[in-house]
Amino acid sequence: MKRLPSISVAVFALVLSVMNAVLYNIPFLNFIAEHSEGTGWQVGMLITMVVIVLLALHYIVFSLLLHLLRYVGRVLIAIFFFLSGTCVYFISVYHNLMDESMMVNVFNTRYSEASGFFSPALFITVALLGLLPAIYVLVQKTHPVDKRSWKTFGWSSGGALLLSVVLAVANLNQVLWIGKYDTELGGLVMPWSYIVNTGLHFAHQSQAQAKEIPLPDATIANEDKAAVVLVIGESARKANFQLYGYNRPTNPRLSQLSDLYVYDAQSCGTYTVAGVKATVEHQASADLYEILPNYLFRTGVDVSWRTRNWGEPPVHINEYLTIDSLLARYDYQGEVFDDLLFVGIRERIESSDKNKVLIILHTSTSHGPDYQRQYPEQYGVFMPVCSSVENAQNEPDRLLNAYDNTIVYTDALLADLVDSLRTITDWKCAMIYVSDHGESLGENGLFMHGVPMKMAPKEQYEIPFLVWTNTITRDFRQPDCIIDQHYVFHSVLDWLSIDSPIYNAEYDLFK
Repeated sequence: MKRLPSISVAVFALVLSVMNAVLYNIPFLNFIAEHSEGTGWQVGMLITMVVIVLLALHYIVFSLLLHLLRYVGRVLIAIFFFLSGTCVYFISVYHNLMDESMMVNVFNTRYSEASGFFSPALFITVALLGLLPAIYVLVQKTHPVDKRSWKTFGWSSGGALLLSVVLAVANLNQVLWIGKYDTELGGLVMPWSYIVNTGLHFAHQSQAQAKEIPLPDATIANEDKAAVVLVIGESARKANFQLYGYNRPTNPRLSQLSDLYVYDAQSCGTYTVAGVKATVEHQASADLYEILPNYLFRTGVDVSWRTRNWGEPPVHINEYLTIDSLLARYDYQGEVFDDLLFVGIRERIESSDKNKVLIILHTSTSHGPDYQRQYPEQYGVFMPVCSSVENAQNEPDRLLNAYDNTIVYTDALLADLVDSLRTITDWKCAMIYVSDHGESLGENGLFMHGVPMKMAPKEQYEIPFLVWTNTITRDFRQPDCIIDQHYVFHSVLDWLSIDSPIYNAEYDLFK
């Protein structure tokens, strides 16, 4: 194999800048073209300006890395190219943005979930757009960095910076437009989208992991036996629930319950971390206040958290059960699905040594991209199904079938839970089901979730919110507004007879 000829660092940096623009920033440029206002030539001028600025600024950054860090700089650029190639795949196939919420998903996704994205198309794309360019970065020889090279870097970088400033000043009229789409633009420009937003994620995570802000002390008002089972759904959207008027029988059992209350609700985010946090906090806040399970546990309530998912705020209780913990506790046979979370709930309540019980079940029932792997075979009511979101553009009906089957499975889990709680005669029991967020299934070319709230389609934030109780002694409120996940906190306080200064009757679903 003939070795590549040696080139100057300046030429190498320019080549890398062109590669970065052509290979990784086409989605970024396409977004600008599609959302720009003006005539054809004005859009063309804007795109030209953006390309020049991209080349100039990346030339400066790549040159600086190559001059200061030498081979370490090459390694960093190679890593950037590999990651950018991977990001382009997910942007192109799933229409994701590499914003902070996506970085939250990336760093909190387990292998079992990530493996659902593995496919030949992914590996081929990453190899062509990520691995091969990264190898080129590492093997291309350059002239030694010397005094002449530094001089060239100074003049060329100064010129590139000056050109960028001039073009930016000439297009100051685009400031409002950029401000309107800052999240989208910041989530598409490579490699800065995932670099900057990863930094923001860890900065905010560090703040969030600070000590919880304690809530005012609460007391238990009476000795009546009362229990709440809170089921936090995953990626379940209102639009596909028969209970909300969907034209498919996705809730064959729940729709037969006359004592089930159905609320119009919206999530407070389009990704798991935000949705779960809102479900267990007392009010919308960027701060980390003491969450519902921790607060009630401190107050003296028997609290259990069972999970087949991730993304919750720090949980400080005695009984936090993962799938492995549940498998060890129960004689469970067969492939593991969310029904394992529901095993022994009635016995768990009746065996409690306390009169107030809260059990939280964090499911993963409708999580993509391979919905057909989220439910047992007998719940495959709608057939045929699509193997993955990746194939959905060619098989949209099959993707819908697979997703709807996850809702049929959810219906069965909740109906079985209600049947079980109904048999408890000496406890006042309530079941609350709310999803963490919704899901896109190809509408407007979007799939899955995670689009920033200010631009998210309704499919990603309109969620099911269901409440059932085994007693008719309490009436339900029907708020004259669309409710959100914060209603959970105050409704649970009321049902368990918890006296607290932070209780807000306006967010209580019981009269």
